[in-house]
Amino acid sequence: MAYVAGQMAVVVAVPPAEAVVQPWWGEFDEAARYGVPPHVTVLFPFLPAGEVSDGVLGALAAIAAAEPAFEVVFASCARFPGALYLRPEPEAPFRRLTAAVVARWPQAPPYGGEFEPVPHLTVAYTVGSERFDEIEADVGSRLPLRVKVSELQLLAFDGARWARRQAVPLGGG
Repeated sequence: MAYVAGQMAVVVAVPPAEAVVQPWWGEFDEAARYGVPPHVTVLFPFLPAGEVSDGVLGALAAIAAAEPAFEVVFASCARFPGALYLRPEPEAPFRRLTAAVVARWPQAPPYGGEFEPVPHLTVAYTVGSERFDEIEADVGSRLPLRVKVSELQLLAFDGARWARRQAVPLGGG
């Protein structure tokens, strides 16, 4: 995937997942090589960096505050064509967050309108089904992973790396 300087993303970072998905994620997910932490995407691409004002940040913070902090369990792997991922349970809080962000900024549809968003934490892309079987067996042996989700992160791409620009707490987070 080609990233563009000034692109932004809204994600739920899941740092404890790194111990579960490495070394696969670092090798087979391009985002990892650009500094993106293990995460569940809320909205990508978000607004361009030049459009993210204090008002936008305030609106994003209000959306986050309206969703209570929650616990999620990653207990199994699943697949999209060409991708292996961890499935979060429950999915509903992620879906509510995505719906709220998209409702506020409809000019930024998920994945540019190319795909319907499905909550997931990517482990690996396009390595073939036999390799996916190997990766899934290895990653699956380290599940379940339980995580408390307490914030959204706004990531920005500077042309070389993704970095956290802002974090906003969920309600009760």
